[in-house]
Formats: sequence, C-alpha cells, structure tokens
Amino acid sequence: MNDDGTPTDTAVRFRCGHGAAAGEARLTLQRDCPLCMLLDETKRSREQLLHRVAPASRAALAQETRIGTDYEWICSRGHSRYSASVRETLTGPGCPKCQKNAQAPAARFEGGVPFMKPGLKLRTSQAEQKLRMLLGERIRLPHRVNAIRINRIFYGKPEVWPDIIIPALKVAIEYDSPGRDKTSHRGLKEVSDREKDAALEEVGWAVIRVRADGLEPVGRYSIVTPGVTGALVDELITLLGQIRGEAAVAALAQRPGG
Repeated sequence: MNDDGTPTDTAVRFRCGHGAAAGEARLTLQRDCPLCMLLDETKRSREQLLHRVAPASRAALAQETRIGTDYEWICSRGHSRYSASVRETLTGPGCPKCQKNAQAPAARFEGGVPFMKPGLKLRTSQAEQKLRMLLGERIRLPHRVNAIRINRIFYGKPEVWPDIIIPALKVAIEYDSPGRDKTSHRGLKEVSDREKDAALEEVGWAVIRVRADGLEPVGRYSIVTPGVTGALVDELITLLGQIRGEAAVAALAQRPGG
C-alpha cells in the first residue's frame, strides 16, 4: 500500500493534478494528494520544497504525491546534503549538522536570549495587532525584539518568533485563530505549536496561547476567547501575575501618559 492508502499497482490521479497522467489513470480521487494536503496543513508550498531539494530530484518532487519518500536536501546554511523524507523535511528538525550545532555548548549558552532579527517579516492579523495595542496600554512592551534563541532546531532555525515577547517576564504570547479556512493551528500545525512551546520552556520561557474562534486549549497556559476584548487583556494580566508574580507585572505597568 502507498502512504495515501491506495494499492501500489494502481495508477492514481488526484484532484490537485498530481499522480498518474490523465490518460493513464485507472482511478481518480476527488481529493488532493497526501503531499499537497501536508503542504496545506503546514502552510508551505511545493515551490518552497523545490528550492530545498537537490537539483537532480526537482523534477520528481514536482510530481511527488507521497510524504514518506526520501529525497536529498540542501542545507540553507551550506552544510553537507542530507537525506530525509518529505514528511521529516516539513515537520522535522532539518539538517543534522544544524541540529547538532544548536545543541553545542556555545549555542546552549544563548538559549532563551531575545533579540532583534533584522528583516524578519511576519504576517500579523488585525486581531494580533489589536491585542498588542490593548496589552501595550496596560504594560510596557518592547519594540526591539522579535525572536528568541532556542536550544533545538525549529523549522530549520535555532530560534522562534512569538507574536508578543515580554523579556522582563520571560513570557511569550501567541494568538491562535483557525483563519478563514478553519484549518490553522489544528492537526499537524497544533503539533508544531506544542513543539515550539516546548522549545521555549526548555530555555526558561513560559508561553501563553490565546485560542480564538473555537480552538481548544493547548499547553499549560491557554486562554479561550471569542475575540480580542478588554476582558481578554484583564485575563492576560491576571495570568501573567500567576506565572511570574504580581509584583513583576506591576513593575511593567504603564504610568498615566506613558
């Protein structure tokens, strides 16, 4: 059996156009192939994969339907090429040497350090922007940090980029919404969120996940909310006090006019 559940000797074509050629297909499934489904779930594209695979494999990967097939990949940092399945490439730690470097003593010393990564462009929703604005009216939020070093590789990087970073409390806040297609932060993306939280907790950070629009609680600190309101910010302030102490939170309180 293939990892899409079809017999290995069956010429299958999928709705996405991958698989057997139209004139050769013995079976046409009205769903996308497993690889396209995984790409959609992890919010990536086949073009991004094609930029990472070895040149000799690009033609095959352009038509690949399976997620368990091994390919040779090129490390973005110039390390040796490595073999991994498509699934491991999309959801795993990436290049073995990058993973080893992230666990080296010098790198581990930097674990938990927040910093400003120039040129980092992250898409933020209006709800995230509103949450930052309302929370910033209550406590001082830094504007010169957008990333945190970790002691493992996460999607090929030794760092993560939380939505809101509060270095003074070592707390990161993530705003999760299922989005228009209602699939974001579910399935494999939820697994990825949990891995990201674990990486931050390893280096001494706590993560608060604000789960909106019907998402279930995830992790140790979750707030389920229908949307961004003043009541949500009150709940966040209370939870920050429970995590790091009310005195620490009070020290960040905005003064009148501040």
